[in-house]
Amino acid sequence: MRTFSLLKGMPVYDEKGEMLGEVCDICIQENGYVSDVLLQQKGLIGKKSRLSIHHILSFGENGIMISNQDVLLAYKEVHSEYTMHHAQPISKKMTLSKEGKQLGLLDDVYFLEEMGTIVGYELTDGFFSDITEGKRVIRTPIPPKIGKDAMIVSVNKLRGGKSNDEMSELPK
Repeated sequence: MRTFSLLKGMPVYDEKGEMLGEVCDICIQENGYVSDVLLQQKGLIGKKSRLSIHHILSFGENGIMISNQDVLLAYKEVHSEYTMHHAQPISKKMTLSKEGKQLGLLDDVYFLEEMGTIVGYELTDGFFSDITEGKRVIRTPIPPKIGKDAMIVSVNKLRGGKSNDEMSELPK
């Protein structure tokens, strides 16, 4: 399991050991899957490329391996997908429960690298709240509805009865 914040800035290498660029964003589909990684290619102009999650050979601690440069596609904005910071950004978007309760601002996304499945959303209430209370991670059984101003999530009932608890409810 990875978070976007751990991926951002990570170098991408081909099998010959050539660094092709660094991860600058992820593409999130409406169905709740991370489909692509956006790559800021090295060079003076440094154009952006799209790298499908399925073309990644391995996610290492210090880099991502791909077979060759041919799997990189030129980045074009797609209306039906979201990113953390580029086209249709969802970072710092207000997150609400289906009941209308404010849960916080989206800060990060947890996902399974091999499949791209999003398994959690990290929320923040701001710097001071993060220091005193910590950030919250919520899991949702279905993908969120992402709107212009907010993201609506269906939150599982979690241990403690609070929607922002990280651990699942213990069996009775």
